Amino acid sequence: MSNDRRLSAPGQLAAGDDLTPAGVATADLPDEPLAEFAAQHGLRPSAERPPIGHYLHSLWHRRHFIMAFATARNIAMYTEARLGQLWQVLTPLLNAGVYFLVFGLLLKINRGIPNYLGFLVTGVFVFNFTQRAFITTSTVITDSLPLIRALRFPRAALPLAYVMIELEQMALSMVVLAVILVLTGEPITWYWLLAIPALLLQTIFNIGVGLATARLGSNVNDFSQLLPFLMRTWLYVSGVLFNISTLAIKREYVAILQINPVAIYITLIREAMLKTQRLSQPGAKPFNAQRCHTWATLGHRVGARVQYQMDSAYCHGVTNPAHYWTYGIAWALLALVFGFFFFWRAEAKYGRG
Repeated sequence: MSNDRRLSAPGQLAAGDDLTPAGVATADLPDEPLAEFAAQHGLRPSAERPPIGHYLHSLWHRRHFIMAFATARNIAMYTEARLGQLWQVLTPLLNAGVYFLVFGLLLKINRGIPNYLGFLVTGVFVFNFTQRAFITTSTVITDSLPLIRALRFPRAALPLAYVMIELEQMALSMVVLAVILVLTGEPITWYWLLAIPALLLQTIFNIGVGLATARLGSNVNDFSQLLPFLMRTWLYVSGVLFNISTLAIKREYVAILQINPVAIYITLIREAMLKTQRLSQPGAKPFNAQRCHTWATLGHRVGARVQYQMDSAYCHGVTNPAHYWTYGIAWALLALVFGFFFFWRAEAKYGRG
């Protein structure tokens, strides 16, 4: 018999044959239950759910690793591509170009919206931040099974790192966006600084929902296949391509569309960086029936003057723009709290495959 306790020659075992290799002592199992034996010797399960306070402390202790991991992945992401890191900017730019060609030039849905190119590019960049964060975190647990099984660390560090990857790409996209807006005639004002807290709120929201999608993706393999279709539907109802406040539908439906989280963050950043959007938002000025009618009749024409497009500010607003920051903060906190607890409760299950 070989050392791995397999027969190395023809024959069969007889009852009572000793299968222990020569020179190897037989270890007796302890008499007490194994759980008590492990506790006596300070042994702990390799996968367990720690208390929430300890879990948060562990995440904070690894904050430098999370950021370093995100930066390294960003650098390595396009190393084999000829254009390298330029693809971080080219991808949303190409998406915006396609949408502008189809919806702006062919379908003419840009009518009534001043500086539609800046309006569209801002919406695409902001939505792309959330979309990529959700899609990448949905597979992070299954893609990282070898790492999870080999090392002991808070599993929430993985979706957090992937959201940071997308945040670094978004920061580069914002620089490109600023250049585009200036080229389209938007002035640089102090309102641009408001884009920073709006982007921070969107990042918190992405972290919360990213944690939830990470757990769902680890349990249901088909979830990552379904998510792109859900995100595409979300794109069409979030005002990326059109102004929700000017839709000719029931006011209740307009209100629901306006306060959905992605639409809120898109609106906050648009109003921070686009003066034309800030001044043309319905309800921005006292209601004037004549000027609102002018916008409805002349502002929607192909090649309409910017003056007529700006008259939408004299129409009634469906939701109060002063409440948008409240909605943005509420969505961010709600997503973070729910997503964290939802992910943390399954901490001991990650890595089982």
